Amino acid sequence: MAKSYWSIVENRRGSSQRVVQRQVLYLGEINDSQKTAWCRCIEVFEEPRGEWHQVVLFPEDRQAPELAHEVVHVRLSELQVKRPRQWGACWLSGELRQQLQLDDFWRERLGVSREGTDWLDVLKTLVSYRLISPGSEWPLHREWYLHSAMTDLLGRSGEAMELQSLYRCQDKLLAHKAALFSFLRERWQELFHAEFEVLLYDLTSTYFECDPPTSGKRRFGYSRDKRPDCVQVIIALVVTPDGLPLAYEVMAGNTSEKTTLKSFLGKIEKQYGQAKRVWVMDRGIPTEEQLKDMRDATSPVAYLS
Repeated sequence: MAKSYWSIVENRRGSSQRVVQRQVLYLGEINDSQKTAWCRCIEVFEEPRGEWHQVVLFPEDRQAPELAHEVVHVRLSELQVKRPRQWGACWLSGELRQQLQLDDFWRERLGVSREGTDWLDVLKTLVSYRLISPGSEWPLHREWYLHSAMTDLLGRSGEAMELQSLYRCQDKLLAHKAALFSFLRERWQELFHAEFEVLLYDLTSTYFECDPPTSGKRRFGYSRDKRPDCVQVIIALVVTPDGLPLAYEVMAGNTSEKTTLKSFLGKIEKQYGQAKRVWVMDRGIPTEEQLKDMRDATSPVAYLS
């Protein structure tokens, strides 16, 4: 018995003017009913009768199979694509926000400015951009926003996203950092049954190719990136074994690793309460004195370094 295997392909003309097919999706072996389901259907409104009915689109140069719906042949050579934009990833980003209930969290904390800027819409755009095509705010403002489906999903079709609004929105988030991490911890525990008994603590750095500033956290220090000629900042992060971040801090570039642990232990206990946690960290982070304090504490802190 012969078997049929199906693929969705796209015809492309190569440099030699020979038409080649690029496989877009491999469907494998499918039966007749599954084949029919893959034929693309649309709904057409018949104005005189005031009714909707299904039709099937099919290229005009091919014979359509026996289908349950009316067949409409399409002249593919006369079709044009206008303003194509990325839809699926933007929609998925919104679904993830809904699952985490982040819109509910931010709606009561971010309002609308006197000029009419909806800060929640700006935040949704920033989060989607970071998730789909991470980059700086400039390409988001200049290109990505108008070439994505965010304008449609936010109901702002044709409107631009102001560059200054992108920067100002991020300034508004910092005041709610602690509340956000506590909220996310509860959602992660509810959704994924996440455990927080084992925490990983580490530090990294990022450098800046610029003139040394006279103030701020950008300082010369030990460079993990082998760029001692550049100023840097130190980033400390606490995550679970599943990679869920519980806290972070941006510190001055000349901060010593050995001076950061005690403050982070206190930070986690203050925000999430005391618990039997196991800390995992590089051996170079804690000092012998700090390890002794952890062992001799009223509630001893377990560690692995």
